[in-house]
Amino acid sequence: MALVLHTGKTNKNAYKTLIAAEYSGVKVELTQNFEMGVSNKTPEFLKMNPIGKVPVLETPDGPIFESNAIARYVTRLKADNPLYGSSPIEYGLIEQWIDFSSLEIDTNILHWFRPRIGRAVYLPPFEEASIAALKRALGALNTHLDSNTFLVGHSVTLADIVTTCNLYLGFSQLMTKSFTSEFPHVERYFWTMVNQPNFSKILGEVKQTESVPPVQSAKKPYQQKEPAKPKQKDEPKKESKKEPAKPKETDVAEEEEAPKPKPKNPLDLLPPSKMILDEWKRLYSNTKTNFREVAIKGFWDMYDPEGYSLWFCDYKYNDENTVSFVTLNKVGGFLQRMDLARKYAFGKMLVIGSDPPYKVKGLWLFRGQEVPQFVIDECYDMELYEWKKVDISDEAQKERVNQMIEDQEPFEGEPLLDAKCFK
Repeated sequence: MALVLHTGKTNKNAYKTLIAAEYSGVKVELTQNFEMGVSNKTPEFLKMNPIGKVPVLETPDGPIFESNAIARYVTRLKADNPLYGSSPIEYGLIEQWIDFSSLEIDTNILHWFRPRIGRAVYLPPFEEASIAALKRALGALNTHLDSNTFLVGHSVTLADIVTTCNLYLGFSQLMTKSFTSEFPHVERYFWTMVNQPNFSKILGEVKQTESVPPVQSAKKPYQQKEPAKPKQKDEPKKESKKEPAKPKETDVAEEEEAPKPKPKNPLDLLPPSKMILDEWKRLYSNTKTNFREVAIKGFWDMYDPEGYSLWFCDYKYNDENTVSFVTLNKVGGFLQRMDLARKYAFGKMLVIGSDPPYKVKGLWLFRGQEVPQFVIDECYDMELYEWKKVDISDEAQKERVNQMIEDQEPFEGEPLLDAKCFK
């Protein structure tokens, strides 16, 4: 009996097994005329997988479900298969990356994707959390791939197959070029993998999506309603005193379930400031020449020391900044996670030095007199920096602010590797 894979032709979880089979020289046939929602509900299918999920592999010794388990089974059919490495440590690392890509990448991609196509309730905070978790996972993967072509060893393993298939949905449906450009090593890795002959034979031509799918009509939690009472036709109408109209039960329910207004950010409760942050950001962005005379002078003309405060930050662990790309990605990730403060902040981050270890220093303008507490609570990067409030009465500190806004080079006697702006 041949191995038969029960699934549709475009199931990315089935691709794991089919690609592993190509590398292993194992013949796996796709079941004919499989129709999702019909074929997987038949008694015969439910005997193989009682919860009706795909894929399921039919083998001479019985069925196997769960896509990673199926891919492992097919890989093990070939003795000493290089897809499982050549030593116990390589085997352990392969299993590590299979779990990582399934739990940290695939899970968060699905949490982002399913609500957008109407297969789950769309909740913006949940989507934001899923995207943040996905970016954190991709950042970790990007760091590993900075010095590795493959996940384990020097050739394709099952870890690469599973990870690439897990990334496939993201690249093809959700993650635009502007999203993935933050993770250049992941990009390089993905396109290298999908263009390997055994991958392209199964996946065909892969194209990166140009947009995120719009939110479809999402499923709403079911609300049980009382059945309508039948009208009593035979009973004569009884006169009754008119009472004030009561709200319908459904209206009451809706009122009870209406989300409570979001509490105001404490920074919105501060006294009005003469400094309009957006006006400063526009001046910064639009000044192309005579920067010191126009933008810097304009900044100090606008600056309100009662409504805003300036802060220097210095990365605590500069001795770890030995790889330029990793250091730049670290700073880029920090700025992305600061997005929650965009309404209340402006920042400059400098990566300094021509040789490692690189120094990371920053300047931040915050609404209020302290670093906002909600930023400290939500952005874990904050504790990685030493924070010092700028004393604008000190001309040396004030000049340092000017130099950081201007990206002056050399800065404090050293060249700039890069300068990033948060605005």
